[in-house]
Amino acid sequence: MSDAVEQARAAAAAAKAAADEARRLADAAAARADELAAALETAATASSATDAGTTLAADAEPAVAESPAPAGLEAPLAPDAEPAVAESPAPAGLEAPLAPDAEPAVDNATTPVPQATPVAGTAPPVRPTAGLADAPMTVATDGPLDADAVGVIRAGYEVEGSAVQLGALVNGAALPDVQVRIPLGMLNRHGLVAGATGTGKTRTLQVLAEQIAANGVPVFAADIKGDLSGLAVAGQANDKLLARTAGIGQQWQGVASQAEFYSLGGQGTGVPIRATVSGFGPLLLSKALGLNDTQESSLGLVFHYAERAGLPLVDLSDLRSVLTFLVSDEGRPELAELGGLSKQTAGVILRELITFADRGADRFFGEPEIDTTVFLRTAADGRGIVSLLEVPGVQDQPEVFSTFLMWLLADLFNELPEVGDQDKPKLVFFFDEAHLLFSGASKDFLEQIVRTVRLIRSKGVGIFFVTQTPKDVPNDVLAQLGSRVQHQLRAHTPDDAKALRATVSTYPTSDYDLGEVLTSLATGEAIVTVMNERGAPTPVAWTRLRAPEGSMDALSAADLEARVQSSPLLATYGTRLDPDSAHEMLARRMEAAAAEAAAADARETAAAAAAEAQKEASRAAAVAAKAAAAKEKQEARERAAAQKEYERAQREFERAERAADARRSKRSSTRTTTSRKANDPLTDLLGSGLGGTIAKEVVQGIFSTLRRRR
Repeated sequence: MSDAVEQARAAAAAAKAAADEARRLADAAAARADELAAALETAATASSATDAGTTLAADAEPAVAESPAPAGLEAPLAPDAEPAVAESPAPAGLEAPLAPDAEPAVDNATTPVPQATPVAGTAPPVRPTAGLADAPMTVATDGPLDADAVGVIRAGYEVEGSAVQLGALVNGAALPDVQVRIPLGMLNRHGLVAGATGTGKTRTLQVLAEQIAANGVPVFAADIKGDLSGLAVAGQANDKLLARTAGIGQQWQGVASQAEFYSLGGQGTGVPIRATVSGFGPLLLSKALGLNDTQESSLGLVFHYAERAGLPLVDLSDLRSVLTFLVSDEGRPELAELGGLSKQTAGVILRELITFADRGADRFFGEPEIDTTVFLRTAADGRGIVSLLEVPGVQDQPEVFSTFLMWLLADLFNELPEVGDQDKPKLVFFFDEAHLLFSGASKDFLEQIVRTVRLIRSKGVGIFFVTQTPKDVPNDVLAQLGSRVQHQLRAHTPDDAKALRATVSTYPTSDYDLGEVLTSLATGEAIVTVMNERGAPTPVAWTRLRAPEGSMDALSAADLEARVQSSPLLATYGTRLDPDSAHEMLARRMEAAAAEAAAADARETAAAAAAEAQKEASRAAAVAAKAAAAKEKQEARERAAAQKEYERAQREFERAERAADARRSKRSSTRTTTSRKANDPLTDLLGSGLGGTIAKEVVQGIFSTLRRRR
C-alpha cells in the first residue's frame, strides 16, 4: 500500500511539474509574440523613415530578401529537429516563426531587429560573425544570465595556451563568441562525464578524444557499444549538422583520427590484450572473483608463496595448480610458518576460479602480456593515437571488464616515471561504464583506486570517468576530479530526485537553477565546470557541445578486421604463448615426488619382502635344524639301541661260542672211543666254523651293522 501511495505522490508531483512547465512555455510564447510585434512595429517605423511611400498593410505578404543573410545566421537545431526550409533568409533575429496572425512585410536593408525569445526545445540564432576573435560580444537577454554573468563566464574560460574546445555558452540562445574550454594542461586533473542514457555522453567522449589526440596526446578508451570506432573515418556533413555547428561557432570539417583497436584476450576484433595472473595481482583478482576479506587475504598468501617459491602465475591454470598443491599432503607444510591455508577457503577460491574461467575470463590471462607503453604512442604526423578497446558482452562479465581496465591504470602507474605538471598529459584514459568498477568493491580495492587516481596525475596521466550519475562514483574519487561535464539527469523516481539534489549540491554557486536546468538539458548540452590554467574552478556554464569531426557511425566488421590485420602490434601480441610456469613446474614436481614415493614404496616393499624372506628362511632353517636334530637324536637313539642289541647279541653269541668251545674242549678232552650219541644238529652247527659264520651274518642282518671296534 505504501508503495502505491508513493507512486501516486510521485505521479502527482510529475503532473504538477509538467503543468508548471506548460505554464512557463505558454508565458514564454506570449512574451515572444509581444517581442515579435514590437520588432515588427520598429521595422515598420524604420522602413517608413528611409523609404517614403512604403506602407505596411496588415494583409501584406512578407518581402523576400534578395540577398542571403551572412554566414552563420542559421539557427542551431535541436538534435531531433529538422532544419526549417525558407525561400530566402530573413534578417538577423527574424528567423523565429511569427505569431500565427502576423504577416508583416519587412525591409531587409537596414532594419534592426532584437533577438526573439526562444521556445523551449529550440535554439534561437545569434548574430553571425566572420571570426570569433573579431566578433562583437553577444548576450542573450532572455536567458537565465545577465550581461555581467555572461562576462564572468567568458573571462573564466579564456585560455592562453592549448585547450580542448567543448562548445559554446547557452543563455537562452547559444553564444558562439563565448566558448567553453578545458586547458590541455589540466586534463591530468581528471574529470567526469555523466548523464542519463541517450543524452550524448558517447559523443562527448568522442569530441574529447578527437581533440586531445589532435593536440598530440594519446588516448585510451573502452568502446562499450562499438560507437567510437567511427572516429577513425572522417565524418560526413549534412544540413542539420552544419546548422548546429555554425550556431556554436564550430568551423566543422570531417577529420579522421589515427586509431588502434584492441580486444580483451582476443574476445572480439582487435589486437589481444592479455595480462599474467601475477601481474594482475591478488587485490584486483579478488574483486573480479567476488571474494570476502578472509578469502582475499588467503589469495594474497598464495601469491606471496608463488613469488617466493619461483612459481610464475601466468594463467588461471597456474593459480589453480598452486592452490591444489598447497592443500595437498605434500604442499601443506609449505605454508605452515605463514599461518597455513584452510582447505575450505581454498575450495571456495577454486570454485570461483572455475566459474570465472567458464565465463571466458581465462582467455584474458596469459602471455604475451601487453606492454602498456604501446598506449602512449603518437602517429607520424605528431597526433596522438586513439586506442579503442572493444568489449563485447560487457554486461555478462562486468567485473572482468572493470578490473582489467583498473589493471591497465595500475600498470601504467607502476611503469611511468614522475613528470609533474606539464603543458599536456602523456595519456588521457576514458573509463566508460565506471559504475561497474565500483559496484561491490571492497574497502581495500576502493583505497587502491583512490590512491591510483590521486597519484597517477604526477605520472602525466589523466582519467575521465564516464557514467550515468555522479553517485556511481565514490566521494573520495569525485573529490579528485577537476573537470565535470554533466548531461541531462532525470528525476522520475524519488531516488532520482534525491540523486539530483545531491548532484546540484556539489556544484559551485551559480546564477542557474541547476535542479531545473539539469532536467531540461537537450541532447548534446551539458553543465560544465573545469579547472582553469591556474588550477581554480571555472564558473558553471550551460554549454552546447561541439559535434565530433569523425564519423558517428561504427566501422563495418570488414573494415575493422582489415585495420586490425594491418596493425604492427599483431605480430607481437596476436599469438598466445604457453610458457613454462607454475602449472608445469608443479606437475613435474608432483610427478617426481610420485616417482620418488613409488621408488620409496618399492624399496620399502623389497626390504619388507627381504626381511620376510629372511625371517621365513630363519624359521625354515630353525625347523630344519630342529628336524635334523630330532632325526639325529632319533638316529642316535636307534644306533644306541642297535649297538646295545648288537652288543647283547654279540655277548649272547660269544657266550654261545664259549659254551660251544667249552663243550668242544670237553668233548676233545674227554673223547672216548665211545661213539657219539645221537646227533645234535644245532650244537654241531654252532660248534663248527660254518656255524659261526652263519651266526655273524644273522646278527648283521638284524642290526645292519657290526660291532664297532673301539
